[in-house]
Amino acid sequence: MTSREFSRFVQKLIFKKMKTILKSSKVPPPIGPYSVAVQAGNFIFISGQIPADNKGNLVQGGIKEQTERVLENLKAILEDNGSSMANVVKTTVFLKDMNDFTAMNEVYSLYFPSDNAPARSAVQVGRLPKDVPVEIELIALKP
Repeated sequence: MTSREFSRFVQKLIFKKMKTILKSSKVPPPIGPYSVAVQAGNFIFISGQIPADNKGNLVQGGIKEQTERVLENLKAILEDNGSSMANVVKTTVFLKDMNDFTAMNEVYSLYFPSDNAPARSAVQVGRLPKDVPVEIELIALKP
C-alpha cells in the first residue's frame, strides 16, 4: 500500500466514525433520498419534520396541533439517539403562511423556554411536502 492509499484509507475510517446515519421508529420514514438524521462529531442534524405520525399519516387539526406533532417527532429522534431538546442549538421553521407564526410560536415556546432557546430562523415558503403548513429542521449537540 502506498502512502497515498494509506492516507485515503485513514481518511475513510475517520470520516465513517465522524458521520453516522441516525434513525427512529417513532417518526415517519423519509419520503425521498435523505436520512432522518445524521450525526457528525458531536452534532446531530435532523432533516425537516412534517406533522405526520410514524406511519406517515398526517395529523389533523390546525397549526398548533401540527406544530406539536412536528416538535414531538424532533424530540423523539433526539431522545432515541442520546440527546434532548435542551441540547438544540439551531432550528429552522418553514411556514406555508407567515400569518401562522404567532400560533406556531405559542407551541414552539413550550418546547424551547426562552432561558435556553436555540437560535432560530423562520421563513414563509411557497409549498411544503404533502402540502403541510409547517416543517421544522434542527441541529443539536450530542452530549
